[in-house]
Amino acid sequence: MRVPLRWLKEYVDITWPIEKLAERLTLAGLEVAAIERIGEEWDPAKIRVGQVVDVSPHPNADRLTLVTVDYGAAEPMTVVTGAPNLQIGDRGQKVAFALAGARLIDGHAEGKKWVELRPSRIRGVLSAGMVCSEKELGLSDYHDEVIILPDDAPMGVPLRDYLGDVVLDLDLTPNLTHCFSIVGVAREVAALTGAKARIPVPKAKATGPAIGGQIKVSIADPNLCARYSAALVRDVKVGPSPLWMQHRLRLAGLRPLNNVVDITNYCMLEWGQPLHAFDYDRIRGQTIVVRRARPGERITTLDGQEHVLDPEMLLITDGEGPVAVAGVMGGLESEVTEKTTNVLIEAANFNNISVRRTSQLLKIPSEAAMRFGKGVDPELTVIALARAAELMRLLCDGEVADGFADAYPVRSSVKRISITAREVRRILGIELSVTRIAELLSALEYQCDVIGDEVHVTLPTYRLDVSIPADLIEDIARLIGYDNIPMTLMSDVLPPQRDNPRLELEERIRDILVGVGLDEVITYSLTNLRSVALLSPGGEEGFPQEDYIRIANPLTPEREYMRRTLMNSLLETLRHNLRYTDRIAVFEIGRVYLPVPGEPLPQEPRRLGIAMTGPRMPRSWMESAPSDVDFYDLKGVVETLLARLGLVGAYEPVGHPTLQPGRTAKLSVGGVNIGVLGEVHPVVRSQFDLPERTVCLAEFDLEALEAQVPAVRYYQTLSRYPAVVEDLAIVVDESIPAAKVREVIVEAGGELLRGVSLFDLYRGDSIPAGKKSLTFSLTYQSLEHTLTDRQVQAIRERIIKRLAKELGAKLRA
Repeated sequence: MRVPLRWLKEYVDITWPIEKLAERLTLAGLEVAAIERIGEEWDPAKIRVGQVVDVSPHPNADRLTLVTVDYGAAEPMTVVTGAPNLQIGDRGQKVAFALAGARLIDGHAEGKKWVELRPSRIRGVLSAGMVCSEKELGLSDYHDEVIILPDDAPMGVPLRDYLGDVVLDLDLTPNLTHCFSIVGVAREVAALTGAKARIPVPKAKATGPAIGGQIKVSIADPNLCARYSAALVRDVKVGPSPLWMQHRLRLAGLRPLNNVVDITNYCMLEWGQPLHAFDYDRIRGQTIVVRRARPGERITTLDGQEHVLDPEMLLITDGEGPVAVAGVMGGLESEVTEKTTNVLIEAANFNNISVRRTSQLLKIPSEAAMRFGKGVDPELTVIALARAAELMRLLCDGEVADGFADAYPVRSSVKRISITAREVRRILGIELSVTRIAELLSALEYQCDVIGDEVHVTLPTYRLDVSIPADLIEDIARLIGYDNIPMTLMSDVLPPQRDNPRLELEERIRDILVGVGLDEVITYSLTNLRSVALLSPGGEEGFPQEDYIRIANPLTPEREYMRRTLMNSLLETLRHNLRYTDRIAVFEIGRVYLPVPGEPLPQEPRRLGIAMTGPRMPRSWMESAPSDVDFYDLKGVVETLLARLGLVGAYEPVGHPTLQPGRTAKLSVGGVNIGVLGEVHPVVRSQFDLPERTVCLAEFDLEALEAQVPAVRYYQTLSRYPAVVEDLAIVVDESIPAAKVREVIVEAGGELLRGVSLFDLYRGDSIPAGKKSLTFSLTYQSLEHTLTDRQVQAIRERIIKRLAKELGAKLRA
């Protein structure tokens, strides 16, 4: 169930942040599977609501026009368009207007290809903006016409503020039938947040003659149809529904067709009652009979398919034959078309098992069948009819007949259940008074009466899922929040716990990387050779097919081979997510699959991959343009990981086809090669459609890394005596790594040298060519006594001699 937030707010005030609301709904059983932000990518400064000032002919093209648009700036702008719904002489229409620099979807390309709008000359006329279609804004695939906004759209405001929305994608369980509607979700939100739901009872303004005598309704099988209601609207004008309704339907996952059909779908989503519109003039005999199908009876449904029916299926028939399969799909013969003038609206209540069986046998899934299959409140029929009839009066210029045709042979009875505080405590382990129980249930529109130590609850008709006290207690738990229910330990002996060092170490690595700001991702283990080839400049450097394991029955060519590296998956992850954020820092722990000659199964070593790109720090008023992450940010993450694991790494320059020369290093620990890290080669970055900025990438052999982690870590006693800190500046050959210099210093310093850190690198006029100056900060400290100047000087001289002997280093003058 997709719930647009603006639609939901019509029925309940929502003051909570959307993330907090989603979490509360999820903890109450209405799992929010995703939060979709519509219009988030629309630049508020470059995509606005505009108003057409004038439409004039293009001087050099018959099929193009010049549209002058006022968008709130000092002067209107004239742009070129070929949209057929803007004609010469038009003015006053509200449109979606994009300025140069806006990111839009290419309306002429297949799929969703984002492009930046740039000024261009079209048949000799400069066009620095665009009136947009639905496809260019990502609202649908329709590109033939530009969007015409409602007349009340505020000119000049960002389109994001007017047409943008947030959609909650709810993954509802079958028992939550009352939540398969906007109104149902609004009731839940009101109960969970403490807000008050505003749910008016719809009424239709009926100006036509009474419906009696114009349509006759009867139910031949009350076991399969508890209620059948109908409304009649005459003199309707079939055409497109207004933009606001089309937009909401699309956000909810339905495709707009015309105003009559769209209204029935809109009311179904709003109230949870499926509706169907018949062309009244094609209902033979102005009679509706709900009955079982006869053996061998056939019907052609709206999808153009002919179906053979069996006697277990329920039909809607007129005076001569079937016009719809009950609860599943309407018939083609009574379809509403552009020529329809009179509409009969159906709202019924069908047996859920019958609808499920029919839908499965005929292989016709539909939104209506899904709702009927879970159960619908029979009291909803006239409510939804009133709402639909009134909308047809307003949006289709129809005349609503007075009253409804309503056959209701099996009326729903009022349900009452009693519960006690003792039963609630037994099941939930929470002590609640009967007054508190009544208060919680009343928030869900239960009618509660406290009598002694019992709460007598009268159920709303729409709560079809409640039949026993445990169902009410479940609602109490949902309102309290499952996360607030205390845990109770089981009174039994636990099985012996056994350590899993491998898994524990993997979790430690995850915790460390998350702690330094990275997010974990899980990518597909399947890839394709084209993606792998992009890891080399030019995309052609040898990746022979025989080095990869091919799946015998791949579902898609994009997932055909078992991966040998995490690198291409991580770069694809960056590409996909950079559409939504500027900074990404992620890691993945996953297996790669290496074929073994002569063996049926491959090796499956684990790899650790890291990818980073974007600003080093979040945007701040202190720094208007923060610098991007580079090799040293990635190296800092790796060094922190090693330090937390009790390891020290060595880094050496190395070549790698994916990484940029001079900015790539091999990582070794204890003399064992662990992997590689560096900045992605600019050509490779371009091949993956990544922006022109630094992208850092690393991949390590997790087994090799874990083998170096010590089983036991020893901690040193903190010294009570003061430390001596001094600087040492030396000049060495350009080719000598700083890590090698540090290694010599540590070996020469002995146990009294407690810290060595490089803080300055200098090349300049005072330094000979081919040389560099390195300045280290040295910390001396003893665990037993305060060091004297003589002791420190002796250590310093020993370090200088060792540096001169092994590296040819000299003190900097």
